[in-house]
Amino acid sequence: MSIFGNLRGLFSSDMAIDLGTANTLIYVKGKGVVLSEPSVVAYHIKEGVKKVLAVGEDAKLMLGRTPGSIEAIRPMREGVIADFDTAEEMIKHFIRKVHKRSTFSKPKIIVCVPHGATPVEKRAIRQSVLSAGARRAGLIAEPIAAAIGAGMPITDPTGNMVVDIGGGTTEVAVLSLGDIVYARSVRVGGDRMDEAIISYLRRQQNLLVGETTAERVKTSIGTARMPDDGRGTSMQIRGRDLLNGVPKEIEVTQAQIAEALAEPVQQICEAVMTALETTPPDLAADIVDRGVMLTGGGALLGDLDLALREQTGLAVSIADESLNCVALGTGKALEFEKQLRHAIDYDS
Repeated sequence: MSIFGNLRGLFSSDMAIDLGTANTLIYVKGKGVVLSEPSVVAYHIKEGVKKVLAVGEDAKLMLGRTPGSIEAIRPMREGVIADFDTAEEMIKHFIRKVHKRSTFSKPKIIVCVPHGATPVEKRAIRQSVLSAGARRAGLIAEPIAAAIGAGMPITDPTGNMVVDIGGGTTEVAVLSLGDIVYARSVRVGGDRMDEAIISYLRRQQNLLVGETTAERVKTSIGTARMPDDGRGTSMQIRGRDLLNGVPKEIEVTQAQIAEALAEPVQQICEAVMTALETTPPDLAADIVDRGVMLTGGGALLGDLDLALREQTGLAVSIADESLNCVALGTGKALEFEKQLRHAIDYDS
């Protein structure tokens, strides 16, 4: 059986998956990141039977715009699987898109999971990947993958601090000698920021906007600090007027969005402060020298590094490819599996 398994391995292209709340990225051994699509699945319900209509980019366009018979959902919530069957379909679809070989070959897959994921959540992710056609499924902690992807020397006996801000969670971790010394997973991320913008506009402007609009506002003019001139740039957005129920267009400024995002930004800053307080003194001294590395899509929020610098007094830098950091790190763990064997968990 093992010879047959090894034979299968020769024909397959092993891959690493960053199964994110907002986006799923796939890294193929020897090729790099080959797929990056939203973690969204749209399905048609007919007589109680679900039939998948679209996955990824096509399904995201349907979010908030579907008729009664079609549902577009995100199977991942806060970095873990919320809808098991839909997640499995999504993983299958993405693997098929990347791995076009015959059914004879099954790839070995490494998936990153939030540090705070429970054993049950980890088992659900592993089971989904195996059901989607993997030969073996390994799990790696997200902070380790993010730090490797950002090019941090995590195998050295020095302290490295990484803050990975994803769609559903923010992972704050201190790493040394290739493993986690301290890690904390806070359920605040890009999604929470979108929700903060939606509720702010509802409260202050009596305007109801959808998730897609909120995300566009966040990526266009979102900022973690109040602009120096007290206003900043502005943009036009459309939504539904809650007073008389008709669609309307208003202008929102950077200052308003900074106010809307104050709470999630503060939660991220507090998580970093808590991590610094709990770090052993020698590692804390290393972090003063090296600073803090921001990764993940949330790291791209305007002036977030400055907001963190003001709170902590440390040098804060943003990783070069912050969006792809976790996928690149998981991919490197696949490439250099022998050196990082202790960080990859294959047992269920």
